[in-house]
Amino acid sequence: MVMVQMAPSKGDTLTDKAAMMRESITKSQLITDNMVKILGSFDHRLSALETAMRPTQIRTHSIRRAHENIDKTLKAANVVLHKFDLSREAEAKILKGPHEDLEGYLDAIEQLRSNIRFFTNHKSFKSSDGVLSHANSLLSKAISKLEHEFKQLLSSYSKPVEPDRLYECLPNSLRPSSGSPDASGKNASNSHTDHVTAENAVYKPPVLIPPRVLPLLQDLAQHMVQAGHTQQCLIVYRDTRSQVLQESLQQLGVEKLTKDDVQKIQWEVLELKIGTWIHFMRIAVKLLFAAERKVCDQMFEGLDSLKDQCFADVTKGSVAMLLSFGDAVAKSKRSPEKLFVLLDMYEIMRELHSEIEALFSGKACKEIREGALGLTKRLAQTAKETFGDFEEAVEKDATRTAVADGTVHPLTSYVINYVKFLFDYQSTLKQLFQEFEKGDDSNTELASVTMRIMQALQTNLEGKSKQYKDPALTNLFLMNNMHYMVRSVRRSEAKDLLGDDWVQRHRRIVQQHANQYKRIAWAKILQCLTIQGLSSSGGDGPNSSGASRALVKDRLKIFNLQFEELHQRQSQWTVPDSELRESLRLAVAEVLLPAYRSFIKRFGALVESGKNPHKYIRYTAEDLDRMLGEFFEGKT
Repeated sequence: MVMVQMAPSKGDTLTDKAAMMRESITKSQLITDNMVKILGSFDHRLSALETAMRPTQIRTHSIRRAHENIDKTLKAANVVLHKFDLSREAEAKILKGPHEDLEGYLDAIEQLRSNIRFFTNHKSFKSSDGVLSHANSLLSKAISKLEHEFKQLLSSYSKPVEPDRLYECLPNSLRPSSGSPDASGKNASNSHTDHVTAENAVYKPPVLIPPRVLPLLQDLAQHMVQAGHTQQCLIVYRDTRSQVLQESLQQLGVEKLTKDDVQKIQWEVLELKIGTWIHFMRIAVKLLFAAERKVCDQMFEGLDSLKDQCFADVTKGSVAMLLSFGDAVAKSKRSPEKLFVLLDMYEIMRELHSEIEALFSGKACKEIREGALGLTKRLAQTAKETFGDFEEAVEKDATRTAVADGTVHPLTSYVINYVKFLFDYQSTLKQLFQEFEKGDDSNTELASVTMRIMQALQTNLEGKSKQYKDPALTNLFLMNNMHYMVRSVRRSEAKDLLGDDWVQRHRRIVQQHANQYKRIAWAKILQCLTIQGLSSSGGDGPNSSGASRALVKDRLKIFNLQFEELHQRQSQWTVPDSELRESLRLAVAEVLLPAYRSFIKRFGALVESGKNPHKYIRYTAEDLDRMLGEFFEGKT
């Protein structure tokens, strides 16, 4: 029998699905619950495992830390051991000494210092104190050997600079013609000229220590300073270099002279010594001291106070030796001839002032700077006082030796030459006056001083002129000397300073004395040639114009005697200037010859008509003119 299955209805299908979902959810819930139970069991077991593992973890961490500590300790030990190795190496080099390998020796000292710093910072080591004590003792020995090496090396390469080598460092214009220190050609007569050329000249300071040696010496010095042996370093350097510097100056010819020594030296010798001293001052400052400063600066680079102190200590004795001579001259007995060498010395100190200030800078060199400046001021003061002495000496010169022929007196030529020399020192004198008269016009001061000297000379000459018994010679003497003064001023720079007014005023004085000479010397003889007193009551001839032959003869006889006497005397007198001599002769001839010609023309016939006319008319006008040409020639 065939059964027909009927299709399910819609409601049955949904029911089945819902039932299936409930069954699935139920199963999922069971699975979840079972998983929760399983996971809860794992959590319990993991917690137990963790509890069981904790001691192991602690032990593992401790072991790891122990390993790390061991590594650190091993590394520290290695560092310490390495330091010990380096100390042994340094000690071996130090015990060997610096002579064979100076650079290695210096490196060893530096390593030893590094080790001392290390163990000072790591005093926790049991042996630190012992190691430090040994290292410091070794360092002290090392520095002592270093000091000895510094002294040996510095001494070996510190030699006096030979004079010839110094001369080669000078500009060509200042080099001596031969190798002798005194052959420099520098004396008081030309040192002022040298000053003009020396200021802008180029100097080349010598090399005192070889460049290859200097860095080694510098390292030695630096290590000694770092070790606290600054004073020992300074003493070694000072004693070595100062002795060599003084020997260089002594070989050059520098002497240490006291005031008493200077006072005993003859002027000619002293003048030469002053000239060479000026030369030596340039060499010392521009060459030797400049070179010494360079070495000092390089040796103690970075240690400004030390290098200044070293330089001051090295140069102090040499500077004192040079300045003591200048000081002795400045303090010695004053005399007019010393003025120009004093000015030369003042000039060189002014010339070197800026270089001395630059070389001897710093507190340590203050005493040296002050010493140089003090000498400059003393020289200026002495020169100023000598100036005053000269003016007074000129006015009060009591030389009784008269010049018999009325020529220029030695005092006049001396004073005029003195004034001429002063004008060679114009710039120096202006500077000198400014030392004392701040703000005043130095040109005015120089002009005032010069005028006072010229006036003093004029006053003295007027006094000397009174020694002559013949008033005509008195005026000739004053004319000669005043003319010499005027001519000398006109031909020199003194004219610009004294001015045209001074020249014109004194030219008039010269002319006044010439006129006075002419009036006094020739008035009497010209009186013989006048017509006054020649007439007589009777007359002696047709051409006499009433004149007496006897009186005319008498007049001519007197004229002849007087002219011959004048000729004999005044041909021994002197007018040294040729123009002035000719001018004076012409002035006399212009008065005498026309008067003589007129007299002979008018009264000559009276004499010629009588006996022995040549006995009375001895000379023609031309004869007189020729004889006048023999006047003032200084013939004996």
